[in-house]
Amino acid sequence: MARTVLDSQLDSRTARARLQTRVQPYFRAIDPGLHLAYRCNTTGGTWNVRMYLGGGKYQMALLGTADDLGDADGAAVLNFSQAQAGARARYAQATRAANGLPEPTAGPYLVDQALDDYFTWLEGEGRSEKNIADARAKAATHIRPKLGHVRVDRLTSKQISDWLHALAKAPPRLRSKPGKKPRYRDVDMSDPEVKRARRSSANKVFGGVLKPALNKAWRDHKVASDETWRRVKPFGNVTASRAHYLQIEECRRLLNTANDGDDFRDVVEAGLHSGARWSELCRLKPRDFNRDAGTIAVHLSKSRKARHIILNEEGVHFFAQAVARAHNREFLFVRADGEPWGTSWQIRLMKAACERARIKPAIGFHGLRHTWASHAAMNGMPLLLVARNLGHRDTRMVELHYGHLAPDYASQEIRRAAPRFAMG
Repeated sequence: MARTVLDSQLDSRTARARLQTRVQPYFRAIDPGLHLAYRCNTTGGTWNVRMYLGGGKYQMALLGTADDLGDADGAAVLNFSQAQAGARARYAQATRAANGLPEPTAGPYLVDQALDDYFTWLEGEGRSEKNIADARAKAATHIRPKLGHVRVDRLTSKQISDWLHALAKAPPRLRSKPGKKPRYRDVDMSDPEVKRARRSSANKVFGGVLKPALNKAWRDHKVASDETWRRVKPFGNVTASRAHYLQIEECRRLLNTANDGDDFRDVVEAGLHSGARWSELCRLKPRDFNRDAGTIAVHLSKSRKARHIILNEEGVHFFAQAVARAHNREFLFVRADGEPWGTSWQIRLMKAACERARIKPAIGFHGLRHTWASHAAMNGMPLLLVARNLGHRDTRMVELHYGHLAPDYASQEIRRAAPRFAMG
């Protein structure tokens, strides 16, 4: 136990009562780089700590009230020796944080706990309930059974890499009731496309759930280093282009069949004109449409960043009519009974509309976003603008999924100048 430093000016309330009130506190060195500071006030003093953490600067922090007017309780009101103990504890905490060391815990910090803390943080950040539920399901199915019991500070790169490769080699899971034996889809695991898809799915579990949870544990000082999982390389060249989009004629057929007495057609047409996500459209309010600028404002997106979607003249005309129909209601698009649209309510309606429109394979609502982006790229819109309207941070995702659709100088010149043989 560290010794208690003596000081005739500060060690009793009687001694401190003789001190003059001044702006600068009274300092007492108690350890190298550590000072206890007493700030004298007219209504009783306070204890502070001054710590040297490197870089040529000291850091000050409040510890609590001095026992000048009341008895010490060891928490909010501190005597001289208690203040020294608090200063040393605060200094140890600050030093550990400055050096990237974990906070001491009551017991070993497990991967299960890291996942729980990560999901709690996501909820506090207001992330999509659907996305959080999906991440929880992936963790429960793929991570917790194999790695949940492992201490984060004892995880090895080999453990994570072995888990990742085993996950990629397993066939895709089918939904099963809790507690029941897991079921798997019957697929040919020797098929290169199946291998690619399984590796891509494994990457999503690793990079989308496990790695962010471990990174948060590291940022929260639960583990000293993030090198263990940074050294694990995900599978490369496994992301396939999602080029499933509707032709213009298919869009028209879908709109003609989408209205099932539930005003679903309006949201479908809004998706085609804007490329916005289902959740973004469901949250739109009439005031989010700016006719003069020809834009709709998305205040909360998947990336949690606001953006303005620029519309063409057809889109402006459609949204102007939608706002006129909305009257004084809160949301721009609602069901026929006036109730707001809910999460996943579009799934059944899209499936039925595609069936009536004879669209095979059927397309989900998110496919309307792919449709907008695909036709925008094919019409020559710069991919940077496509990305900006979709709300992507840069063009990487757009180039991956739609880049091959964009006309470019090389392909035009090759098709113009390549030899033609007039055969057949």
